[in-house]
Amino acid sequence: MHVAAQEMELHIPASDSLKAKRAVVRHLVETARRRFGVSASEVAHHDLWQRTSIGFATVAPDAHHVEEILDKVERFVWSHPEVTVVSSVRHWLDLDP
Repeated sequence: MHVAAQEMELHIPASDSLKAKRAVVRHLVETARRRFGVSASEVAHHDLWQRTSIGFATVAPDAHHVEEILDKVERFVWSHPEVTVVSSVRHWLDLDP
């Protein structure tokens, strides 16, 4: 079993309120969940209008499949016209056999 999480810090320049930011975040989170079958949530910067961090996590029987899923999620977020990716970090969970 292989487990990994992707944390993406985003800037949303057109957002002028928390409500506008949450609409963008909700779209990214719900679409990633539905399209790629990952767990997803806003994980930081809840009180800022133009900044957020979203975490995505997945589990698969082999590392290659985990990589493919998180690569697709990352490309999806990068392609979103309303956001600028500030940073993207992948974390692997090391499971003892």
